[in-house]
Amino acid sequence: MAASPAPVRNWAGNLTYSSPRIHHPDGLDELSALVQDSPRIRALGSGHSFNGVADSGHDLVRLDALPREIEVDPAASTVTVSAGTRYAELAAELHRQGFALGNLASLPHISVAGSCATGTHGSGDGQQCLSAAVRGIELIGPDGRPEWLRRGDDAFPGAVVALGALGIVTRLTLEVEPDFQVSQRVRLDVPLDGVADRFDDVFGAAYSVSLFTDWNSDTGRVWLKHREGRPQGTWGGGRPATGPEHPVPGAPTDPATEQLGVAGPWFERLPHFRSEFQPSAGEELQSEFYLPRAAAPEAFAALRRIGGLIAPVLHISEVRTVRADDLWLSPAYGRDSVAFHFTWHRNPEAVAPVLAAVEERLAPLDARPHWGKLSGLPPEEVVASYPRAGDFAALLERFDPAGKFRNPFVDALFPRG
Repeated sequence: MAASPAPVRNWAGNLTYSSPRIHHPDGLDELSALVQDSPRIRALGSGHSFNGVADSGHDLVRLDALPREIEVDPAASTVTVSAGTRYAELAAELHRQGFALGNLASLPHISVAGSCATGTHGSGDGQQCLSAAVRGIELIGPDGRPEWLRRGDDAFPGAVVALGALGIVTRLTLEVEPDFQVSQRVRLDVPLDGVADRFDDVFGAAYSVSLFTDWNSDTGRVWLKHREGRPQGTWGGGRPATGPEHPVPGAPTDPATEQLGVAGPWFERLPHFRSEFQPSAGEELQSEFYLPRAAAPEAFAALRRIGGLIAPVLHISEVRTVRADDLWLSPAYGRDSVAFHFTWHRNPEAVAPVLAAVEERLAPLDARPHWGKLSGLPPEEVVASYPRAGDFAALLERFDPAGKFRNPFVDALFPRG
């Protein structure tokens, strides 16, 4: 079994993992033995988290050397996939077989298991987070034995978005649907006042909608991803782009997925970035907050009031909508949500006071931070916004009574009694 030399950094380079060794088992038997023999162990995905959610001062394990599995069950409309698989690889194979996922994140390079464990989402009034597509999940528990949990099991809603705290996820079964096509258009110079006043019209104008702005301007840019064969909204603020655009103004457009209304496969349009381009070198930090959808106009006003503070340390901010789900630790649990995403310059000292100012204004609106991104909100305040947090704490004791899969991030949120 191979092991990475320490230290290893995350994708953004703002975090050096504290584990003395990162294992790469090449089979499930090796993984099971490793889990059984390790006093403390955590899974590490593609490293796209910006905080310590996956970190550990003990053993870490990466699943990228395990055998790849992508097995479609047409009769059940599901696909079973190995946990280390990245969405780009899964999407291409599903498309080849005539199937699709209903939703994708903006970046297709992230791993399936890591994305689901942290409640990562795409965009769309009718689209839930990526984790909501899970119909079954296989976990290796503290004793090294695998166990399947499936929708309908009492523990299932707490086991999907679980921050890696219940075991090592090895396979997931996801819901799929027939292949479909999407076309993408961009509107420029869209007045932010108009977006706030007609929020439902703007974000209901396409299958997937994103607003990009720096909060210091009176305007933003809106990405409209239309699902072919479905009615389109009538909203049309601003002016249409006449050439390809990148979410960050002025950035090279080659990595951006095709626009200008040219229809193409779902997985080549729903993300903002093409899978064949490697993501940037990580010269950024990220934060994101999910708010109740009804709070969107108030949040717009609050952020614009400090736009002059935000813009100098910001690459771009994105606003998207997410439909409610029933997963206990999903940031969209129990409420239709609007997500405010911030891609910061990789300058922690300059970003920290600005992030604190953003949180000061969004926290009173019942903001829930993305589990894998930067936040300074107190852990007890974060947990208090989840009605089923107590049930998840009980699940931790049930699945991992000795705390084998815990780390400081989990301990701060759910202290052991």
